[in-house]
Amino acid sequence: MRKTEFTFDSRDGVSKIHAVRYEPEPEALSDLRPVGVLQIIHGMAEYMERYEETAKFFVERGFVVTGDDHLGHGHTVPEGGVYGYFCKRDPATVVVRDVHRLKKLTQELYPGVPYFILGHSMGSFILRNYMFRYGSGIQGAIVAGTGVQPPVILATAKAVAGVQNLFCGGKHVSRLLDRLVFGAYNKRIENVETKTDWLSRNEENVAKYNADPLCGFPFTVNGFQTIFELIARAQDAENLKKIPKDLPVLFVAGEEDPVGDYGEGVKRAFCFLDEAGLEHLSMKLYPGGRHEILNEREAKAVRQDIYNWILPKLAGEKS
Repeated sequence: MRKTEFTFDSRDGVSKIHAVRYEPEPEALSDLRPVGVLQIIHGMAEYMERYEETAKFFVERGFVVTGDDHLGHGHTVPEGGVYGYFCKRDPATVVVRDVHRLKKLTQELYPGVPYFILGHSMGSFILRNYMFRYGSGIQGAIVAGTGVQPPVILATAKAVAGVQNLFCGGKHVSRLLDRLVFGAYNKRIENVETKTDWLSRNEENVAKYNADPLCGFPFTVNGFQTIFELIARAQDAENLKKIPKDLPVLFVAGEEDPVGDYGEGVKRAFCFLDEAGLEHLSMKLYPGGRHEILNEREAKAVRQDIYNWILPKLAGEKS
């Protein structure tokens, strides 16, 4: 597997986005071109290289895998920059457009190759926004670790963030919002050892996350506002109508994932798309699985399930 790191210009007009591309060695390809491209959209307070095991799995099966570190994340943050801060002007649009820019850059390298996008957690909300903006240009979307928020709760959260932004500024690290969003995520876990046990039952994964300086940083007010806006747009009925009806979408999540309300929020997100008329929807919930389903104990099975779902679409099949 070949790994290439590179940068491209963000749609914020200022920043350079750090990205990575994983490719099969040329001798591993039967016809000198990949069977497909999988772009990964990472989640909140992490970065793309946490997905190298998933990348390796797909590269071994002839895919190119790529992804970027969002604004305010990973290696995109410049020296002296603020983690958990996106940009001042319309960050919920900018982050989606950055994903699309990487997609276009990748397609220039691999024209005509089937293209799939996987989004996890915050990345799932970015992907759900991407689907109504640019969904006609991909062959499938894998929505991992997603959920929904009731309108009243979402409106309240946006109001609290707005007040904090007014008095403290967008770069203020909001411990209040952090507690409101994540404070109850460990409530169904017995013998809690860390505040991030809700991520997975895989103790090694949780330990690595907690020890990684590029993971788990608290978000700014701007960061929370961005997430709340992404969620609101993803749930908007008019936006849902814009998603191509023939776009295949797979939902995967753990049944013990608090982000997805222990499966119920995932089912509701699925229903949103079903009610919007999408024709090729699939969903799989994993018993006992927590949030980071691609790093969970059953991660190999999850990757295989995603691959099995993608495989017929490489030949142009939808379902």
